[in-house]
Amino acid sequence: MDKKVNQSFFERFLHSQVSGSIVLIIATILAIVWANSPFKELYHNLSHLDTGVVFAKKTYQMSLAHWIKDGLMTIFFFVVGLEIKREVLLGELSSLKDAALPVFAAVGGCIFPALIYYFFNTKGVTASGWGIPMATDIAFAIGILSLLGNRVPIGLKVFLTALAIVDDLIAVLVIAFFYTSQIHLISLVWAAIFLGIFYLSIKLEARRPIFYLGPAIGVWASFMFSGVHATIAGVLLALLIPVTPKSDPKDYFQSISKYYQDLKSLGPITKESLTKDKTQWRLVEKIYLASQDMLPPGVYLEEYLHPVQAFVVLPLFALFAAGVTINHTILEHFPGSLSLGIIFGLCIGKPLGIFFFSWISVISKIAELPRGIGWKHIFGAGCLGGIGFTMSIFISELCFTDNVLVDEAKLSIFIASIIAGVTGFILLKIILKGDKGQDEA
Repeated sequence: MDKKVNQSFFERFLHSQVSGSIVLIIATILAIVWANSPFKELYHNLSHLDTGVVFAKKTYQMSLAHWIKDGLMTIFFFVVGLEIKREVLLGELSSLKDAALPVFAAVGGCIFPALIYYFFNTKGVTASGWGIPMATDIAFAIGILSLLGNRVPIGLKVFLTALAIVDDLIAVLVIAFFYTSQIHLISLVWAAIFLGIFYLSIKLEARRPIFYLGPAIGVWASFMFSGVHATIAGVLLALLIPVTPKSDPKDYFQSISKYYQDLKSLGPITKESLTKDKTQWRLVEKIYLASQDMLPPGVYLEEYLHPVQAFVVLPLFALFAAGVTINHTILEHFPGSLSLGIIFGLCIGKPLGIFFFSWISVISKIAELPRGIGWKHIFGAGCLGGIGFTMSIFISELCFTDNVLVDEAKLSIFIASIIAGVTGFILLKIILKGDKGQDEA
């Protein structure tokens, strides 16, 4: 039997994140090397290449980098929305007892970095960047955790994954409420109308993709013109998609059994008979449609969009967002208050916030540590939480309009993420090695 069939969804999810993190690293290195090579002009010209569409005699165009940030990244946020809904309804966040620890940890891991950043940037143009060190890059964090092999307790993997998903939810809310430009209410009304059509298509169980794709594009375009960041459309659309099957399993198996018996009664079934005999063809179609209804739409979409997100969307985003040309303009301001706020926020604020709020939740008996997990494991995972990268870079581009500040922020994110990743890896390696020694003793 295919090994993949025997893997749980969680195992496939981790594998996708691990593989995606490798591609993301390659894309990031390529971007940095390209942006600092003799071909850096080509890199920047390509990033700012204007492309667009003509609709109703009006031209709508953005730079290639902008299309990726506001267009393709909507797919990333759509998958994030699916992950959040699945975890809240079916996964590790589905009960208060299970959700309490990662939720408290994520909240602490957002508050502490923001406060540390604000300590260094109380006023001026850089004060708006407090959201940059709040994020955790789930792909890199899980990727580094996987390097430690089978010694990592499953409870620690689940804790870090759930924490990162709650972290993503907080980042989405921060973007929606704090990094939104002037609001255009008419556009938001249109977004609500398209969302209503999308929801109606789900309720009426429309089977043609156009009934979903059309309203989804309408929601995205409406947000583009509303002032609210367009990627929020991806999250809202995802939250409307069911994560449970349409059919009851008992009814499904009864129907399948009946259709199969009807097929057998029609005589031998061959490829030719299925093509010529309409009765056979319709019975097979009924089996197909019934099986479709047994697949949870949200889980199905999440699984099949993960490779698109991991191997197309995020690498393209990294390629066109991570390319910082390191020159004297950046270096003369480095390290400044912006850099120190980001680096200390991610490297110190994240682990302290995650550890302290986890401790508060446990001693107050709101939550409890997973079996086989101690406080040293929580702190090690907290260090990995300091790998901001994707979401941190994304927020930095929303915070500042000055390219020098954006580049300084990105450079700081790279440095902080490397420090956090190496520190977390070394700490957990020592901790897990000690655990193994205790087990053998």
